[in-house]
Amino acid sequence: MMCMIVDDDVLSRNIVKYFIENTEYLQLGHTCSNAIEAANILKTEPIDILYLDVEMPEMSGLELLKVLEKPVEVILITSVKDYAVEAFEYRVTDFLVKPVEYSRFLKATQKAKENIELQNRNNEKEDHFYVKSDFKIVKINFNELLFVEALADYVIINTISNKYIVHSTMKGIEQKLPKNIFIRVHRSFIVNFNKIESIEDLAIKIDKKVIPIGASYKENFMNKLNFL
Repeated sequence: MMCMIVDDDVLSRNIVKYFIENTEYLQLGHTCSNAIEAANILKTEPIDILYLDVEMPEMSGLELLKVLEKPVEVILITSVKDYAVEAFEYRVTDFLVKPVEYSRFLKATQKAKENIELQNRNNEKEDHFYVKSDFKIVKINFNELLFVEALADYVIINTISNKYIVHSTMKGIEQKLPKNIFIRVHRSFIVNFNKIESIEDLAIKIDKKVIPIGASYKENFMNKLNFL
């Protein structure tokens, strides 16, 4: 699972980083010293678990939660216990008090992992979703969806037989797609793993379409490939 640390305290960041690096199923994607930097990254990159400090200058952790567009498991970390009640109003996964011990970190992380796995299982039970295109409601089967491409305030859903232009964000579409089948490989592209024909020079080929792999998405994508 891809993680992000957001904390203006260097020592706290390093402790959480050490914990992540020593937990087998976690991968550290980004370490940020402020919430503004984190907010910009979260707009485009997939993060599963966010380890978030509450008290930071310019933008607090709670203020960052207010602007999050994409669901993510949030584990708040702070030295002030009084934030606990307010934190759970945002439905955070857990609340850790500094200095954080590994046993407590692991307990919170396990909770986040279970939530993600449950959501993935629920998504896997579905085999389709619906979109509104050209004044019609259209059923899109996952096994027919090749890739999704961003187009300003719209997305183009490319299937085996048709293309549908839908008023939506990439994040909105990404939330409807099961992670075991689909992956975002670029800020403008989501692809179906099962439809990939080849990968060459940081580009994916699907049905004669060459799709670039964004630099910030490369590591996550390569880690999910099933190499011999």
